[in-house]
Amino acid sequence: MTPVTIITGASAGIGSELARVFARNGHALVLLARRKERLAALAAEIAATGKPEPMVLAVDLSVRDAVARVSDALATRELEPQFIVNNAGFGLLGPASALDRAEQCNMIELNIRTLTDFSLAFVDSLALHRGGVLNVASVAGFLPGPGMAVYYATKAYVLSFSEALHQELKARGVRVTCLCPGPVATEFASRAGAVEGGAPALLSLSAARVAEAGYLGLMRGQRVVVPGIANKIVSFLPRIVPRPLLLSVLAKRQKRRTPSPAPRT
Repeated sequence: MTPVTIITGASAGIGSELARVFARNGHALVLLARRKERLAALAAEIAATGKPEPMVLAVDLSVRDAVARVSDALATRELEPQFIVNNAGFGLLGPASALDRAEQCNMIELNIRTLTDFSLAFVDSLALHRGGVLNVASVAGFLPGPGMAVYYATKAYVLSFSEALHQELKARGVRVTCLCPGPVATEFASRAGAVEGGAPALLSLSAARVAEAGYLGLMRGQRVVVPGIANKIVSFLPRIVPRPLLLSVLAKRQKRRTPSPAPRT
């Protein structure tokens, strides 16, 4: 059986950059997302560099049998996971009571349930190949999230779950790392419904830099990786700033990122 790295949400942003980083470092890849054309283009790009062409699987990761589908596809090709990279996820901007409930529940499905399923489904294979799990969370996981309540809560779960799994699996030689970037210029903001240019420049990093930091952290067996000095400071703030003040500041920031309603005609 050939060991491979599975990357979810690989069709854009941090996921695409993670695929490029893993490929540069000699990993055979399996790329997962819904947009098959984008995955195929990324696979061709990687193959053009002289690296093995990644396997592409177009799959809706929010469905309950996504892991079973991926597992079956790997088995037919005699592939076994060595690393799992859980990058797929999305956010929604606005008061939780005003946003679509079904869409917020879908966010929980993808950001939490799918990530948990992929993290646990292949542990024996990860241990056999001395591999690990890289879960992509956010600095949001350290903070309360008025204005993006469900998204922030999902990332708090990812952070807590990943830290616990890091402790549980290290005796088996399985690395578990939680990557917690700050703002990154990707499709995330437009999907969330945020205005352009809403992130402070001091906190913003490129997707490529975030991916490199995540890869290095995983290979070193780090528990948590927060790329950038400014973001490390943000992740520390909840320890020293009173909670009511933190909630007020974050609520005001998210309100500034929310588009103004269109004028009535």
